[in-house]
Amino acid sequence: MGTLTIRLPDDKHNRLKELAQAKGISVNKLIEELSTIALAEFDAHTRFKAMAATGNPEAGLKILAKLDTLTE
Repeated sequence: MGTLTIRLPDDKHNRLKELAQAKGISVNKLIEELSTIALAEFDAHTRFKAMAATGNPEAGLKILAKLDTLTE
């Protein structure tokens, strides 16, 4: 397991402590959870870009149109 030291403005650090306390977890666990979310978003974006580069725009638009009819 690695160690990470970050420098934050005091007000941001205090807000993160309050958030962690409200969730009943440590600041360390909060940062771990937030980094997991950020990495999942990055991975999804990377996969989307890779798929979009090889995809069929017309087929994608048809799928989106079908989704629109299902949510109306």
